[in-house]
Amino acid sequence: MSSVQNQNIKASLNEREGFQVWWRLLRPHTLTAAFVPVFVGTMLAAMEQTINFWLFAAMLLASILIQAATNMFNEYYDYKRGLDNENSVGIGGTIVRDGINPKTVLSLAYSFFILAGLLGVYICASSSWWIAVIGLVSMLFGYLYTGGPLPIAYTPFGEITAGFFMGTIIIGISYFIQTLTITAEVIIVSVPVAIFVGTILLANNIRDRVGDAENGRKTLAILFGHKGSIVFISSLFATAFIWTGVLIILGTLPLWSLITFFSVIKATKAIQGFIGKTQPLEMMPAMKATAQTNTIYGFLLGLSLLLHLNFPLS
Repeated sequence: MSSVQNQNIKASLNEREGFQVWWRLLRPHTLTAAFVPVFVGTMLAAMEQTINFWLFAAMLLASILIQAATNMFNEYYDYKRGLDNENSVGIGGTIVRDGINPKTVLSLAYSFFILAGLLGVYICASSSWWIAVIGLVSMLFGYLYTGGPLPIAYTPFGEITAGFFMGTIIIGISYFIQTLTITAEVIIVSVPVAIFVGTILLANNIRDRVGDAENGRKTLAILFGHKGSIVFISSLFATAFIWTGVLIILGTLPLWSLITFFSVIKATKAIQGFIGKTQPLEMMPAMKATAQTNTIYGFLLGLSLLLHLNFPLS
């Protein structure tokens, strides 16, 4: 590819030089998927007792580091397998478009894992060393997501894996390190967040469906096809909101949690953004709206718990 073509693609993706190169490597639009479950889990704990701010901060930073490292492993191994090139949309592009040494990206990923591990030592010393086992398993799956002989991201199990570990598991850990216990209600409340995290990956796979199929992937988006994938992501959004409504009716979530339904606006925009689109660049706004749905829902859910704690409606 010529340098002129490369510059045109960078311009269409609004990619800049300098610090922005390293910022893109982190894939910042995905990092809210690390913030949301920690925030929600901690706010659930705040309903029971006063929270430890430093444990919250350590858990949040560790979660963000693991998510960023997972993104870097994705960038590195997709490049090594020849799946990413200068035309690829949605990747950080630091290797294929900006010329960053692949080994540098891999080293950064391992460094982030080490930093997350050090934070994990503090978290375990302040709560329970069982957290270390769960944390190591989570980090292993973060690596295996695109690393290893059979990357999870290349199978139909990517969405459920991401949702489980980045939703339910992180919410559970965030709650446990504050309270030293876990309840069925916490797991039940985590389900919509897990679903929304999974939809971020699904949106990504819908956008990349054609290219992924050509490279031998077997994602859900490929199995369902474009129209089927739109129906599927719509059903996931509907399930998450219905689940939330039921929890409010049953009293598991407070009435304040009705504010989470403001995120329906973004979910609708995401669905509409996929309809009739065929090119990856055309579907970027839909993918962005999907990530924003998770961010807005999760933030409003955590906020609703905080509001209930200070201004209960019943």
